[in-house]
Amino acid sequence: MRTERGDRAGAASTVSRLLWCSLAALAIAVAMGVGTAAFSQAPAPSQTPPVVRVESGDVQGLVEDGVASFKGIPFAAPPVGELRWRPPQPPVKWTGVRPAVEFGANCMQGRGGPPPAAAAGAPAVRVPSEDCLFLNVWHPASATPGAKLPVMVWIHGGGFVGGSGASPGTSGTQFAKQGVVLVSINYRLGRFGFFAFPALSRERPDDTKGNYAYMDQIAALHWVKGNIAAFGGDPGNVTIFGFSAGGVSVHSLLASPMARGLFHKAIAQSGGSRDSVLTARPMREDGVDPNYPVSAETIGISFARSMGIEGTDQAALASLRALSAEAVLRGAAAQPGVSAPSYETTPMLDGKLVTETAETAYKARRQPRVPLLVGSNSADTAGNRIRATTKEELWARYGQWSAQAKAAYDPDGTTELATLVSRANDDFGQAEPARFAANAFAANGSPVYLYRFSYVQTSMREQMRAGSPHGGEIAYVFGTLAAGRGGAPTPEDQAVARMAQSYWVNFARTGDPNGRGLPAWPRHDPGKDLIFDFRPDGTAGAGPDPRKARLDVTQLATESGKRADY
Repeated sequence: MRTERGDRAGAASTVSRLLWCSLAALAIAVAMGVGTAAFSQAPAPSQTPPVVRVESGDVQGLVEDGVASFKGIPFAAPPVGELRWRPPQPPVKWTGVRPAVEFGANCMQGRGGPPPAAAAGAPAVRVPSEDCLFLNVWHPASATPGAKLPVMVWIHGGGFVGGSGASPGTSGTQFAKQGVVLVSINYRLGRFGFFAFPALSRERPDDTKGNYAYMDQIAALHWVKGNIAAFGGDPGNVTIFGFSAGGVSVHSLLASPMARGLFHKAIAQSGGSRDSVLTARPMREDGVDPNYPVSAETIGISFARSMGIEGTDQAALASLRALSAEAVLRGAAAQPGVSAPSYETTPMLDGKLVTETAETAYKARRQPRVPLLVGSNSADTAGNRIRATTKEELWARYGQWSAQAKAAYDPDGTTELATLVSRANDDFGQAEPARFAANAFAANGSPVYLYRFSYVQTSMREQMRAGSPHGGEIAYVFGTLAAGRGGAPTPEDQAVARMAQSYWVNFARTGDPNGRGLPAWPRHDPGKDLIFDFRPDGTAGAGPDPRKARLDVTQLATESGKRADY
């Protein structure tokens, strides 16, 4: 059986490592998001529950503290049975008024083990389901249809194997209080979200294939275009934003011809942009992409065989669709003494939705000319793509630029190897790709704003001495700070949250994050090497990027073809 990258030692644990890295980041965001919001007030008595008519029927939400919320609205039919591994179909219409007061089910996930117990006072953990294509809407209770408020659509992270639009840490309440209509969405994950098989490629030739997670995201954006005006939103002013795999999704949507015209601004938070980090593998050709030598169809065939399903015809596909959702999620049980290959859940080049990677599109300037806000965090290690057991091994991976890398990362030779590897992973996976994307959009004439988030909540600084981790900015952007291990948010923490959310809201309104009372955030200029930093001391501002030498050598190694070390 084939293994990716020659089945090197440790390849079988690739998925679990990525999963735990992603879920660890999500756990941080959720932990920081459960509890009292950073700048919320005591809940006001509920007003008359609002009823809004959408294309599928009437929905009734809740009003609390000046914010109307509608949860668990289906934006597509349940992707079950014959609709498994099909493009999302229109939602089933209903009669009467559908309650929209509870989140819908999360999409199937959880291979890494059971979800953590909910914190005291937090909502009960929802049981994942294949029937999961729901979205949620928050808006000012005073908003009326046609108010044309800016719309923000949140795409959650989780390595394409976990997460949902229902995390307490990404509640839209605080955005709604700032005059935004906030939408969060679910999308299919794991083998449900990205799967290819020869019989799937042959059936229904007009269907888009393979990238079902992205199809769900696009279907949700179509729903927003057709329905958001009824909630007071402006379908002509939609900003997509996402973190981690959600940020990867933002870049993929920017590069996809099928997403054109569905949004008007984009924010990518710790979403890479370079090939090899959760980007697109070939649909059916093996050995043609050094980053992804095993094709999506080969992976699908291997999965079918592991489940005792032989052949690649319609009968085999019918057997795959007959598997329980749990069987598709977990796969075959491990056999003693047998080393089975592991593969990341990644998008694929289907030729219709994903016609090229974001990196390829950006280099050719084929991306849309839209405002972009992009960046990462100061300790943004996720995925562990770079590995080394000695400093010499680490410098050697930079090839002819090894001396330059040593000078940039460890000029006096005293930094510990683990710290060096962590910093190299941060730069390779997040910081340099963010700069690359910013440079590409600026070269295309788009307004671009590049950031680094370095602030750490006061109560968490002992646990996060390296800086703000992957996902560490989310609670600030959403205004959902909660008590950390050392205590409740301080006034400084809350001030940083207000500042961060104000920048995001301003950008959604106008395509420019600047506003009254905020430190000036200059438009990105590739020739100036400035970075706008949310600094550790609670201030913010632009200045020369102290990582320039590191990012420069990372760019050289990346452009030469050196990508992940597995």
